[in-house]
Amino acid sequence: MEYTTLGSTGMEVSRLCLGCMSFGDPDWREWVLEDDAAHEIIDRAIDLGINFFDTANMYSMGESERVLGDALEGRREENVVATKVFFQMDEDDPNSGGLSRKTVEQELDASLDRLGMDTVDLYQIHRWDYDTPIEETLRALDDAVRRGKTRYVGGSSMWVHQFADALHTSDRLGLDRFATMQNHYNLVYREEEREMLPYCEKEGIGVIPWSPMARGYLTRPHEDVDATARGESEEYLYEHPYMEGGGPEINRRVQELADEYDATMAQIALAWVLSKDVVDAPIIGTTSIEHLEQAVEALDIDLAESDVAWLEEPYEPVPVSGHE
Repeated sequence: MEYTTLGSTGMEVSRLCLGCMSFGDPDWREWVLEDDAAHEIIDRAIDLGINFFDTANMYSMGESERVLGDALEGRREENVVATKVFFQMDEDDPNSGGLSRKTVEQELDASLDRLGMDTVDLYQIHRWDYDTPIEETLRALDDAVRRGKTRYVGGSSMWVHQFADALHTSDRLGLDRFATMQNHYNLVYREEEREMLPYCEKEGIGVIPWSPMARGYLTRPHEDVDATARGESEEYLYEHPYMEGGGPEINRRVQELADEYDATMAQIALAWVLSKDVVDAPIIGTTSIEHLEQAVEALDIDLAESDVAWLEEPYEPVPVSGHE
């Protein structure tokens, strides 16, 4: 395993972050793994040197956090745990979602309880709250840091002007600023290269992209995209413009290059993301130990500059996706 400093935090994390959306309750999404199977993957991840885990309160409506917390019992301090807040947790309680002080404080306490932790390493806003002034949210997050409930705070998919406003507001008010950006970035969705990634590099923000393999679209040939349980049921795959803007041709080139490198398509897609200096640790999700091990092996693939350029060449601009 390779390790890197997460942005300007000084905290060392593995170059791969294990995303925990696929752990919890299959009633939430049918491809989700329950406790025993999830624990096996988490245990293997730790064996492979992964020390960075990302979850959210809304994944399986809290069950993902509980499963991760149980799996890390007795070894929480040597690992880095991130979770998120924004989406409504109880349809009958409007204050169970959003980014008001009430929501941030009560949802952070609930997340810590499920994780079995006194302090989470990174607490992220899952999306931008248009109904709550950013000053309100940042003060609540800063208080959480002061109270020792989180060590760092971070953002996720949003417009660059919003992220800049948040950082400027933190600086102006003397509050803890966002240390990380969890944004949408992969070979078939590169709109973040226009503004967000350069801005993160300038500000020393840690970049931990979600969906580095395009929700599975870059892990198998275009015509086989629905060939797995998740592919068949993953309606969110088709909400993103992966099959526009040169996507099918990029998919074909990933497949061709995988054959040349004696690798899987997923490994080539992941190696491309890892080749970007601005990226600290892409977030990988898996329901298979085999796929987890293959993802770690992608760290050994050093793509030639000409291959990187060839993979990127068919890309065309697509609509911004992932901020909703």
